[in-house]
Amino acid sequence: MKRRNFVQNSVLAGASLLTTGLLKTDPAAAETAASDTGKPFHLNYGIHDGMFKNLAGDDFIDQIKFAYDQGFRSIEDNGMAHRPVDQQKKIGDTLAKLGMAMGVFVQPGLGNDNNLLASGKAEHLDKFITSCKEAVEVAKRINGKLVTVVPGDFVRNLPIGVQTGNVIEAIKKGTSIIEPHGLVMVLEPLSDNPDLFLRTPDQAYAICKAVGSPSCKILYDMYHVQRNQGNIIPTLDWVYDEIGYYQIGDNPGRKEPGTGEVNYKNIFKHIYDKGYKGVLGMEHGTAGAGKEGELALIKAYREADSFI
Repeated sequence: MKRRNFVQNSVLAGASLLTTGLLKTDPAAAETAASDTGKPFHLNYGIHDGMFKNLAGDDFIDQIKFAYDQGFRSIEDNGMAHRPVDQQKKIGDTLAKLGMAMGVFVQPGLGNDNNLLASGKAEHLDKFITSCKEAVEVAKRINGKLVTVVPGDFVRNLPIGVQTGNVIEAIKKGTSIIEPHGLVMVLEPLSDNPDLFLRTPDQAYAICKAVGSPSCKILYDMYHVQRNQGNIIPTLDWVYDEIGYYQIGDNPGRKEPGTGEVNYKNIFKHIYDKGYKGVLGMEHGTAGAGKEGELALIKAYREADSFI
């Protein structure tokens, strides 16, 4: 038996056990789970490397094929720029053959500690410009259009308005490089530590408006929004025309929908009703362990996606 067929049969067996368990407590849910196996979701959720390693193996390409068979139609990969060139091309070819979309990858060579765009210093701007040029080449290999950009940390000896102006000017220079290639940098407000310059969607919104380029948008990571301020749906509406990408993660724990306090079924319906057709990156871990945990993750997305 071919490896992929073996994996598919193993998953179907696991899904059958899962459905049997549901049948004892919720016959309607069990019927839905059985009928939806392999059916594309209403929204375009993007898996990441390692999400299905127990069910499909360690090879990311095998995980991509497995995810397609479960109804997922996109991926994201923060570390794509650091993969070998030949692997980038193989992933791009696999996505093209399956008709799957590429979500975000993180702009190469930059982190919070070496990307202090708020400082206005030439050394940081030069690194940023170089990374924009590198991102263009990575995107060509994977047929990607979205690159995550984090401006870095606050600079404590400058007023916030000056720092904001420095970030805007840097992003303008970056978009002048990527815009001719049809790429979009998505600015991500984060909640990881209090030193970060960019923390809220309204702050990113102001920067996008000032930059004034279709290649500068917001990465609306709902895990970080919930941790920083909550009010996910109203905040989403306020900045909607500048959102270029979404990421998912329940809070607390940053695991799949249904494991924390966020009502993702309501949020997904809201995003769907607004007409969003892009990728929603699954940037979170898995609450359960092993194959059972990965099957539970698929079930969690079926449940959160059942808003129609």
